[in-house]
Amino acid sequence: MSQVLHTPPQAPAPAPAPAADDLAALAARHGLSVSGARPSLPEYVRQLWARRHFITAFATAKLTAQYSQAKLGQVWQVMTPLLNAAVYYFIFGVLLGTKHGVPDYIPFLVTGVFIWTFTQSSIMAGTRAISGNLGLVRALHFPRAALPLSFCLQQLQQLLFSMGALVVILLCFGVPVGVSWLLALPALFLQFTFNAGVSMVMARMGAKTPDIAQLMPFVLRTWMYVSGVMWSIDKLAQKDSLPHVVTLALAANPAAVYIDLMRFALIDSFHASQLPAHVWALAVGWALVAGVGGFIYFWKAEETYGRG
Repeated sequence: MSQVLHTPPQAPAPAPAPAADDLAALAARHGLSVSGARPSLPEYVRQLWARRHFITAFATAKLTAQYSQAKLGQVWQVMTPLLNAAVYYFIFGVLLGTKHGVPDYIPFLVTGVFIWTFTQSSIMAGTRAISGNLGLVRALHFPRAALPLSFCLQQLQQLLFSMGALVVILLCFGVPVGVSWLLALPALFLQFTFNAGVSMVMARMGAKTPDIAQLMPFVLRTWMYVSGVMWSIDKLAQKDSLPHVVTLALAANPAAVYIDLMRFALIDSFHASQLPAHVWALAVGWALVAGVGGFIYFWKAEETYGRG
């Protein structure tokens, strides 16, 4: 008897997967979008503005909690820069003699320390803005630029709180109140814009490489020493020991520009001749380059924060 072999019926071929364009069209038809997708730059700005109250409240809460465990509490907001100024006065003013030839050296030094601390603290806080708040970043959907901006606002609030002590020091050392004090407002606004831009650059870098936060104190300390916090760049420029291009670079250093603008605004013995040429143009230029450039640089990596 012959054996008949029957070929089993073949399974039907799988339906072809829908093309990516078809999926995109289907998602658009039902109002779906990619989770965590980066919005356009104008939309990103609108989202930040819509969360301006969160940014302000978060900054205030962080400032209030900063010294909540200390017995002196918020007094440390003033004591910390004052103690730093006292140390710098002893080392640089007394031992190294940088106070000679600088009128009103103590107001000169304290103003420099307070303004430099604003920039230093803003950049350090910005470096850890994403990496130090991963729980918040992963739990909630919001424009990530709100974090470095809120930390910079926190440092501005702390500076304004400390300015009361600075005013008392100026008055105690015979510095009169003048109309030029009003120049402190635009100078602080430009410095805040610069600080925020640099903080957003460092926030993106710190989110990818958290070890940068360990390196930044050394970078910022070096930057402080070349920014004329404890010594006069103008006096150094009058000497022939350094090439002219070096003194120009020191004077155009953004930290030095904002420090000198505040000294010019608050200290009557600090004259316009001690400022670098085109100082307001430099201050505006640094603020625009850092503020706009840093914001765009941070926005371009919006989709990557908190992942991996």
